[in-house]
Amino acid sequence: MLPIFNEEQIRQAVSHTDAIAVVRQAFDADGRGDTVVPSVINLAIPGVDGEFHVKTAYVAGIAHVAVKVASGFYDNPKRGLPTGSGMMMLFDASTGMPAALLLDNGYLTDIRTGAAGAVAADCLARSRVRRVGMIGSGVQARHQAICLHHVRPFERLIAWSVDSAGLARYASEMRERLGVETAVAPGPEQVVREADVLVTCTPSRAPIVSADWLRPGMHVTALGSDGPGKQELDARCLMRADLVVCDRLAQCARLGELQHALAAGLMRETDVHAELGQVVAGKKPGRTSDAQITIADLTGVGIQDTAIASLAYHKLAAQRS
Repeated sequence: MLPIFNEEQIRQAVSHTDAIAVVRQAFDADGRGDTVVPSVINLAIPGVDGEFHVKTAYVAGIAHVAVKVASGFYDNPKRGLPTGSGMMMLFDASTGMPAALLLDNGYLTDIRTGAAGAVAADCLARSRVRRVGMIGSGVQARHQAICLHHVRPFERLIAWSVDSAGLARYASEMRERLGVETAVAPGPEQVVREADVLVTCTPSRAPIVSADWLRPGMHVTALGSDGPGKQELDARCLMRADLVVCDRLAQCARLGELQHALAAGLMRETDVHAELGQVVAGKKPGRTSDAQITIADLTGVGIQDTAIASLAYHKLAAQRS
């Protein structure tokens, strides 16, 4: 009988530390050319602010291949439902036989996305980070802050969100969880101007961050733009950056912040410094100066899903034995 694991079991088995380690390994394999990554399937649902993403990938050295279906329905909180959900189907990479069904309700997607943000910051942010800015106050804002704190133990978190009540809850929760000073900003500009590392994690379809607000030495991780038309950064931000790194170049050109810089004629794909895997694997350098402005354009890659799902399976199977 096919093993089926539920969200509670998966949450107990997979930690943020686990996620950062396996996502780093997956990007290292990607940078070395040891992955096969097909295009993402994006399905927008007409008439509602909802979408589905289907992602998969093969990663050499990982015993499984995951096929992940994730949803984002952004009016769900008004119905008392979470914004995101999903599940992962896991297959044996050597036989193609089904190995497990992971009914994670989006948890594995959330935590592996947080882990990718931490890996990107570890490559591109300055070694000393005191202040982190967060645009957004949802589930992903939590995972980003928690994972980032593992690689850059910051002292202050300043955040802004269109959801003022959610923003207050977020600041209180992060203060207690991380033991850092937290502050709520009246608008995004104050967040950007204060941050050593800025993270944007919203479903916005219009720029929130102006290029004029960026300053030397800061790092930006932009991950809300993972579909056609989504955008959090003024396209000029990418042009102004000293280094732009994409998790997957072709994917970012179609789905990420890069799509807007290309469409506006501000950049060419050849202007992108590297893919994240190339930096993790040491094929291309990350930050080389404390004065550089760096941007990571993260759209979420199937290698992350295969890595985190296989890890979850191994840990859960070990608990059963």
